Amino acid sequence: MPRYAMVIDQERCVGCQSCTVACKSEWDVPNGFGRTRVRQTGTVGQFPKLSTSFYVSQCNHCDRPTCVPACPTGATYPDQNGVVRVNRALCIGCGSCVAACPYGARYINASLGKVDKCDFCASRLEKGLEPACVTTCPARAKIFGDLENPSSDVFRFAYRDGARRMETANVAIGPNVYYAGKPEHAELALASFAPAPPRTIAPARIWSSLLNKVVYLAVGATFLGQAVAFFHQLSKGEKQFEE
Repeated sequence: MPRYAMVIDQERCVGCQSCTVACKSEWDVPNGFGRTRVRQTGTVGQFPKLSTSFYVSQCNHCDRPTCVPACPTGATYPDQNGVVRVNRALCIGCGSCVAACPYGARYINASLGKVDKCDFCASRLEKGLEPACVTTCPARAKIFGDLENPSSDVFRFAYRDGARRMETANVAIGPNVYYAGKPEHAELALASFAPAPPRTIAPARIWSSLLNKVVYLAVGATFLGQAVAFFHQLSKGEKQFEE
């Protein structure tokens, strides 16, 4: 069984945003949000040998994801390939997992009332395709593959070439997105966008989300019951008229 991971080569990334555009197009991501984001961290080196560094962030599909225990309904879960996914049927949009993610990789889709995030394009993986951002990157800065396959590029970068994970002493949860390239690029990204300790949200907000779902179900059930009663009475009336 493969265990999926991604490597982002910061020396190759040119900050063109092709990956974010591909992701938004693939998943209909609303304006102002993103499953993947590209941010400039600064410059590395000294004049005239300067290079610009970019940090590409997304869900890290961690080995010990803090979002999973934070979810009150079990909507967030890791699948058999280590991909952290969201069951929208169970999601109540309470935002607990959003607060618990150290990488800010989740958001609430207001039109759906559900959480959304990168899932390595799980539906594409099921068809034998790579994530949309990987196939779109013109610089080939994104590498995807099986972390347990010694012949994969992901394995080589992660275990032999010293690619770095965005971890700190306070946040070490086994992210499976690695950053390759010059060490100073990763250091700059970590200094600029260090993962934040997981937060929790007020229980009242969770209960409010649950209550809203219950109210919607109750209202729907009431209308359904009234409709059934109406048609039942209508049917009885037609039979009496015929008699």
